[in-house]
Amino acid sequence: MVLRVFPSREALSRPRQGAVDVAVLVGAAALLWALVQLSHGLDVPFDEATAPSRISTDPAELPYYAARSLLRMFVALALSVLFTFVYATAAARLRRAEKVLLPVLDILQSVPILGFLSVTVTGFLALFPGSELGLECASIFAIFTSQAWNMTFAFHRSLVSQPRELDEAARLLRLSKWQRFWRVDVPSGMIPLVWNGMMSFGGGWFFLVASEALTVGGRSYALPGIGAYVATATEDADLGRVLLAIGVMVVMVVGVNVLFWRPLTAWAERFRVEDSGGADASRSVVLDLLRRSRVPRALGVVAGRLVGPTDRVMAVFGRAEHPLRGSVARRRAGDVVLTAAVVALPAYGLVRTAGYIAATTGFGEVGHALLLGLVTFGRVVVLVVVATVVWVPVGVWIGMNPRVSRLAQPVVQILASFPANFLFPLVTGVLVATGISLDWGGILLMSLGAQWYILFNVIAGASAVPHDLREAATNLRLPRALWWRRLALPAVFPSYVTGGITAAGGAWNASIVAEIVSYGPVTLTATGLGAYIAQATAAGDGPRILIGVLVMSVYVVGLNRLFWRPLQTLAERRFAL
Repeated sequence: MVLRVFPSREALSRPRQGAVDVAVLVGAAALLWALVQLSHGLDVPFDEATAPSRISTDPAELPYYAARSLLRMFVALALSVLFTFVYATAAARLRRAEKVLLPVLDILQSVPILGFLSVTVTGFLALFPGSELGLECASIFAIFTSQAWNMTFAFHRSLVSQPRELDEAARLLRLSKWQRFWRVDVPSGMIPLVWNGMMSFGGGWFFLVASEALTVGGRSYALPGIGAYVATATEDADLGRVLLAIGVMVVMVVGVNVLFWRPLTAWAERFRVEDSGGADASRSVVLDLLRRSRVPRALGVVAGRLVGPTDRVMAVFGRAEHPLRGSVARRRAGDVVLTAAVVALPAYGLVRTAGYIAATTGFGEVGHALLLGLVTFGRVVVLVVVATVVWVPVGVWIGMNPRVSRLAQPVVQILASFPANFLFPLVTGVLVATGISLDWGGILLMSLGAQWYILFNVIAGASAVPHDLREAATNLRLPRALWWRRLALPAVFPSYVTGGITAAGGAWNASIVAEIVSYGPVTLTATGLGAYIAQATAAGDGPRILIGVLVMSVYVVGLNRLFWRPLQTLAERRFAL
């Protein structure tokens, strides 16, 4: 008997493997060539006295500006991932460190991007004298501060809510700390890390204008980039150039989504832990091409030979296990020393800060800033409540329906990645024409940059619900109200809390660019702490910058400690899957 095997229509439609390999190699070569070309403009001579405060708005320069901005975004993303791995792991695995690192992370999240810029620009310029590289580093650091905190919160939550079975397996297999991190911790937290990385990348786009068109200490600097292009066109009231930049931005956001984030989210599905697979897996044309190519496999073979030697070298960090017995006296002594240091250092800083404020502006300015912060706090509360009511049902619907998710995820990714402040000139024109006060319009502008944190985290939480639970709910024919109360809301609650923390923090940061907006000669200013900090930074008023940043930190940390942290503890104790 002769068996004849006929290829399927899908197999016939696949490109030949040789063509796929050529396409992958050409793409890699083009990427390397672009990086080499862009690196030539990073270390050019720079003089603070003659540095330009604006860039050319010639449309022919837009591709180069877009490439420079994209390079800054990905460098900041790489630094954010590295920071996330180190900081979140230390906070989750070291008992004493957690008591310090999490409050510090709350404070870092609460410090607005202009608060960092007012300090780091001068420092980086002094670090690289006579070179534009110092300004580049300041810009990348500013973008980093808009990305890192959200990713760190998400990865830390995935570590502390890790199933006990994985922890026991890591200890029974006697994995080293290095092996546990790469074989257990990173895979188990990959899905929330990828989704929050995508959201953080969108947050970086939002602050691109502030990080490329810098105004610090009464001096203005502009770096080649699409953010500085929009700032210059807005200052000139050139609506045509603004719309052109928005068009280029749309193309760039779609391209990054198709070539990077969509393949990454589809690849991350391999780390989903469940007994039954989903009916419709995420797909990506780029990922399919990479899987059919022999180039990644060849690189994987080379990298695989380094795994064993690396594991042996990193074994010096010890085993991933907890000591069964320990000295109670030593542990108490360590706690006392840590408590004394934690109390003494902030107390010293508080005394020095109080002396500085008393000698400059006086404490009456602190009261004024607290009242302005109360106004901005009201806007943040309205934003979070409305975003919760609107986006939690939408996020659950998208995350728990694979077919809907396949169509809606790219749209949501693009909407969330698009820098909403590029639309501020248009919104400013509408507010001026309609006579609507920025005191109310500022809530809309803040929501354009902060609401997506809730949606993305809820989608990630809903998509991570095991199909076993979904199938059980379907088989039991739960009524819709019971389905929401017993399955959907408890399942996404931990992810929602993470999204709520970062959305509230993002809203406070967004208030700096949303409470004072300009278009040509028209400037609208809302009453609030964000406008206070923006005006103090532009004027180089150090004491008022310090007061504004401290007051914003007090509000954000207080909200996190009194409201969000209890919810996070509840989520870890009762609703962790």
